[in-house]
Amino acid sequence: MTAAFAPLRPSALHVGDTVAVAALSSGLEESERAAFDDGVQELERAGFTVQVSPLVELGRHDWWSAARPAVIAAELNRLLADPEVRAIFALTGGRTTFSYLDLVDLDAVRADPKPIVGFSDINGLQLALSARTRLVTVHGDLVTHGFGYRHELPEPERARLADAYRLVLTGTHPAGALPVHEAAATWRAGQAEGPLLGGILNRIVRLQGTPFALPAERFDGAILFLEDVGASTSGLWNDLHVLRLAGLLDRINGLVFGPASTVEVTEDGPGLAEVVLDVVPGVPVLGDVNIGHEPPNLPLPVGVRAALDAGARTLALLEPAVR
Repeated sequence: MTAAFAPLRPSALHVGDTVAVAALSSGLEESERAAFDDGVQELERAGFTVQVSPLVELGRHDWWSAARPAVIAAELNRLLADPEVRAIFALTGGRTTFSYLDLVDLDAVRADPKPIVGFSDINGLQLALSARTRLVTVHGDLVTHGFGYRHELPEPERARLADAYRLVLTGTHPAGALPVHEAAATWRAGQAEGPLLGGILNRIVRLQGTPFALPAERFDGAILFLEDVGASTSGLWNDLHVLRLAGLLDRINGLVFGPASTVEVTEDGPGLAEVVLDVVPGVPVLGDVNIGHEPPNLPLPVGVRAALDAGARTLALLEPAVR
């Protein structure tokens, strides 16, 4: 990998470090209060000191957001510039991040790169930062929808997941095999290696129509990971064709797809696996992987090389996510 395309790795986290919980999109609802409390406790259980952003206030909202775009961006920029804050964990998802991408302080990101952890709408912010700065962000659990559910898992599964996040966020050596859920399915067998890239499909399609689009070269040899929620199989099929027409799917080495349960199968139509394989060229495809809107999620660091064996249903990180 040339220096021009080298990922911008954050500094490794350490036990006792301060991490922020930030409302980067929607705010905290009454129905999420218990999950929020449990999510904060899970971060503390991992050994971090948790700082809760002032925007994380029960019932605070502006339309469908925690605050106006400029206010959210200002809070994010404050956290990016605060040397005591070593990582930013998103409170929840929503429909807001595209409204303030042009207000994010990219110089602060480059000066002191920090992991930004989350999924769903947060993925728009993550990929925009990846496109502009090469920052390694982590497509992973939200504090409410993810970390807030950890206590419900059987202890061995909870421990494996916690260990995976620990290795990704604190380890300066490759984390190795990720705890892919046993429900994962081989949609097309084969092996591939390449940098991880992806997230929620509809956000990727939207991002490509903005100045924060991922350069086509970023898809070269990538292990693309995708998921979606509430989309019909016909809608998802069309979004995949958008990526195909842009010439992006011809560049990838492999594909990981999230749970079929979060996609609405069009009546009398094909299933999700058939839809995906119809559009994506002949690369290995592992489906029904525990990423996206059926948390808890695997931690997938964007820009870090990974090895996919779709036949064996494994995904392993070949490089550290932090330095």
